[in-house]
Order: sequence, then C-alpha cells, then structure tokens
Amino acid sequence: MRIAAPAFPRPRLDVRDLELVLAIAAAGSTVHASASLHLTQSAVSRGLRLAEDKLGLRLFDRTARGLSPTPAGQRLIDGARPVLAQLLALEASAETPLPESVRVRIACECYTAYHWLPATLADLQQTVPPFEVTIVPEHSYTPVAALLAGELDVALLTTSPLPAGRALVEVPLFRDELILLVSSGHPLARAASLTRRDLTAYPLIASSQTSRPEQTRFLSQVFGRSRPKLAYLRFPLTEVIVAAARAGQGIAVLSEWIAAPYLEGKGLVRKRLAGKPIERPWRLAFRRESKDAALRLGAALRFAPPRAPP
Repeated sequence: MRIAAPAFPRPRLDVRDLELVLAIAAAGSTVHASASLHLTQSAVSRGLRLAEDKLGLRLFDRTARGLSPTPAGQRLIDGARPVLAQLLALEASAETPLPESVRVRIACECYTAYHWLPATLADLQQTVPPFEVTIVPEHSYTPVAALLAGELDVALLTTSPLPAGRALVEVPLFRDELILLVSSGHPLARAASLTRRDLTAYPLIASSQTSRPEQTRFLSQVFGRSRPKLAYLRFPLTEVIVAAARAGQGIAVLSEWIAAPYLEGKGLVRKRLAGKPIERPWRLAFRRESKDAALRLGAALRFAPPRAPP
C-alpha cells in the first residue's frame, strides 16, 4: 500500500510580501517605500493590507513619526532579512557555483558602519558556502584607492565617487537619516524643526573621525552652494558627542540609529532639519573579479540596513 506524502504547511507570505514589509520598515511610511519599490503609494498600502490579512495580524502602527512596527511586525522584519538574503545566496550558488569558502576583504567609508556590520556578517557566516569576511578599517579613509590597488575586494561607500572606467562597479544598498540632537534645556528644544540659520548660530557637535568627503557632502546637502562659517566641536566617541549635546554645548549631528539608544533617557531632544531630511545613500563598490561574492554580500546588507529601534 502506498502511503500518501504528508501535506506540509505552505507559507502564507511570499517574497514580495517580505520585500514590501522590509521597505516600509526602512522608509517609515508607504509614501517613501513606494519610491524604493517602484510602486505607487496606493499599491504599497494595498500590499501591506494584503500581507496583514494573510497573517491575521497588524504589522505596523501609525505614529507621529510614521509607521512603526508592532511586536509581531518587528519579529517578521527581523526574520525576513536573513530569509531573503539566504534565498538570494541560494539562487546565486545554483547559477554560479562558488568555491567552498568565499573570502572577502571589506572597509567602510563611514565609521558608523562598524557599529552594525559585524553582526550582519555573523549572520552571513551561516550561508553555504561560508563567507570569510575580513574587515580592514585602515582603508576607511581611502577605500576607493584601496579597491583600485587590490587591497580591498568590496567597500561600503556614502560619498566617494568611483573613477571613470571599468575597473570598479557599484550597486545601491539603502539610505539612513542624519538627525540633530539638542539638550532639553537648549533654546531650540521647543522648535518644531531646525533651520539652516539655527545650525550657524550654535556649534555643531560631530565625530572627529568623519572623512572630509563626508563633511563636504553634509555641507552641500544642507547649505547648497553657500558655505557659511560654522563652529564645530569634534569628539572621537559617540558617548562624548551625546554628553556634549546633553550639556547644552551645541547641536549634535548623528545617524538616527546611532542616536536612538541615547534618546531613551531624559535630557535630549531629537530634531530634524526643516524641509528635506538629511539622508545618506549607501553603496557597495567592488572589483569586477569579486562580482559574485560582492553581490551575495550586497544582498545580505540590503536586507539588513541599520535602523533605529522602534
């Protein structure tokens, strides 16, 4: 007698559902997510409702800052990232078999990436074939030159352009936002948002490890072609930057996900620049001979952008 094969449960969500939920979590709204997904805002809203209906769960709550994941939504987000990364890695390995071990040397143009990159790479170690990723921080200030010299295989970039030619390739990853922190007793603490004039009236508190191209990009994005005279306080450690802002010494400039843990207590107020948010586009640049490994790494990083805790 032939025994029927057991009917295994099928997932209610598909890849598009996971990609949509991750895009909303990264963007904070269906409007901003629609741009990254190349869909209309109404299509993203319908897709979210459909995903929630499939699960019978609410995945996001509406807050003053936009859409915030519910506890169930956060569990789905945390699990979706490695699932999608492993699916892409599986497809890549099926199409182009890679060596038993893939070795990649990486550096980050912005030092803030070293706060979250090791954990993401640890998840990537679980893939087959395994990754052996070596972080080379000494090339952080000149990652493009290190790529050209063969001293790096891939680099995370926020500012530096690639030279003309075919030696290097880049792919977009994600964006993060720079926010402004002031003491709760600061004259600007009650302002709905800060203006460019506010940034010229008080010292800016920033990292002393910020590269010159990153500083230039910030000034161009905030002030355009004008270059007002600014006062700076620079410190090497995030904790000191936050302490200086809490003491009312000026306006701190930090990535949203770096600043988030320090906003849980009292004494600091989060502000945004009036008008357009200060966003940084992150890119993955690599040598052509490292394409297969770099694209697998890029897939993992794209689905695991640094985000502020909900």
